[in-house]
Amino acid sequence: MEYVIVKWLHILSATFLFGTGLGSAFYMFFANRSRNVQAISVVAGYVVIADWLFTAPTVIFQPLSGLYLASQLGVPWSRGWIGWSLVLYVLAGACWLPVVWLQIRMRDVARAAAAQRATALPTRYWRYARLWAALGIPAFAAMVVTYYLMVVKPA
Repeated sequence: MEYVIVKWLHILSATFLFGTGLGSAFYMFFANRSRNVQAISVVAGYVVIADWLFTAPTVIFQPLSGLYLASQLGVPWSRGWIGWSLVLYVLAGACWLPVVWLQIRMRDVARAAAAQRATALPTRYWRYARLWAALGIPAFAAMVVTYYLMVVKPA
């Protein structure tokens, strides 16, 4: 029964990780497109909170639970789909860490602009936003493939 509980938590955690990432990217992208300083300030603040509440814990739990499940099944960690999942997970994490830093900076810049009742965000914000999007694309792709490998477990 313990295996089933950890498997369920692993799947739930993967769903939170993927869903929070996709949802945060969606709302941040469209808030940015609005160019509304107040809206961007609010959304950026919630994106940072979502990362700390949902993404950070799942980022830690996913590999631990996945490797535990593999060991319970006697599947070597070097098996193709597990090895590729780990490589892609590390790639996504390597993109995510700077994204977290960027999101915090974007939030701070947007909040400062909103507090000053600015009608536009400074160039620095948009530079951060471009880099945020550029890092988000490979991270998202890596997570999609990792999710696929987790479900299909190809030989």
